Amino acid sequence: MRQYVVDAFTDRVFGGNPAAVCVMERWLSEELMMNITRENNLSETAFAVPDRDGFQLRWFTPGGEIDLCGHATLATAYVVSHYVRPESSTIDFETLSGTLTVERKGDLFEMDFPAYDLKPVAVTDRMADAIGVMPKEAYMGRDLLCVLDSEAAVRELVPDMAKLLNLEGLLLHVTAVGADYDCVSRSFAPKLNVPEDPVCGSGHCHILPYWAKVTGKTDFVAYQASRRGGVLYGKLVDRRVRLAGKAVLYSEAVIHVEE
Repeated sequence: MRQYVVDAFTDRVFGGNPAAVCVMERWLSEELMMNITRENNLSETAFAVPDRDGFQLRWFTPGGEIDLCGHATLATAYVVSHYVRPESSTIDFETLSGTLTVERKGDLFEMDFPAYDLKPVAVTDRMADAIGVMPKEAYMGRDLLCVLDSEAAVRELVPDMAKLLNLEGLLLHVTAVGADYDCVSRSFAPKLNVPEDPVCGSGHCHILPYWAKVTGKTDFVAYQASRRGGVLYGKLVDRRVRLAGKAVLYSEAVIHVEE
């Protein structure tokens, strides 16, 4: 089985967020997909199977299957458009989050994602102890979103991964106003065996709706300030988030596995 590793939300290798992508004729067992995912040891491995005019798509982290992943969707669209169906400029993926459509626009891939409903929650000492700073505000969607005082606080953050396991939410996202970008952020997922997610698309389905409400804007250029770094171009349309980014191929391999 052929597998590609694509760096998403970047235009250079070793930047952005790497995702492994396997486009298959039929589904493998969940046990085998999890074994491949753990062997890859990336934040996400995507598995896609052709389905009528589009594809069924599932995402796995080393800690289990997840319901939404932006960078692995972008990576899969890159693989499909370059190696599977190069004639397609629009690709539909059937996922646990419904139908996700990706449109290729030059070197950008624009994804249409659902926006998470954010509910304000109390900022607590337990949050501050786990995160390492006291957030200004906190919100809950699928994940916990914490707003910090400054870009420096986001960049310098050193959270306690063991203590993050005891906070509510699947992932933790921290964000602040950026100097060169509309907002900056970082994402942490120890519950999924991913200490820091280098660039998190689904996280921006929390982050951008927050900044849209605060600023009244609908268009954003966001930066994920991890060690690898990544740029996301976002637009809020109704209750959807359109996320766009670039991608670059890192590797192509053949996996020798049997059911």
